[in-house]
Amino acid sequence: AGRLDRPCLVVCPTSVGPNWRAEATRFAQQLHLLALHGPERARAFGDIAAADLVLTTYPLLLRDGDVLLAQDWHLVVLDEAQAIKNPLTKITQLVCQLNARCRLCLSGTPIENHLGELWSYFAFLMPGLLGTHKQFGRLFQTPIEKRGDRKRQSVLVSRLRPFILRRTKAAVA
Repeated sequence: AGRLDRPCLVVCPTSVGPNWRAEATRFAQQLHLLALHGPERARAFGDIAAADLVLTTYPLLLRDGDVLLAQDWHLVVLDEAQAIKNPLTKITQLVCQLNARCRLCLSGTPIENHLGELWSYFAFLMPGLLGTHKQFGRLFQTPIEKRGDRKRQSVLVSRLRPFILRRTKAAVA
């Protein structure tokens, strides 16, 4: 639609990078795709601003963080977003610093262990929506997980429902 005036960044596990490249080539041939991969990727850093879609991986994001933080992004997509489920890791802290107009998390397993993981996703997606990590623990995580507080669970579900799209196996089929 001609509104893309900054590049979009997709961060994914190394194993799905080739699939992102193939799908972008298949469905969006008109986009200038820049895949940051391999030992020669630093040569492409100067091309980032002119790209429409930049692909990188979580391990390379850590290595190339200074370059990627310096860029303003239209959209940042985290594929297999469970990579940021721990708010104390360097990768989570780094992605939260990326300057982007829009942010998306894609995950087949959004919560694996506890509600704190959900807070971590929303710290990236919509900073402040769920309060600080400590506030979230006090207002939601502890009451829901330790006391089975259905009222607090209902409040949390209501707050997040507009921002979560869930595909079921039946819908995919």
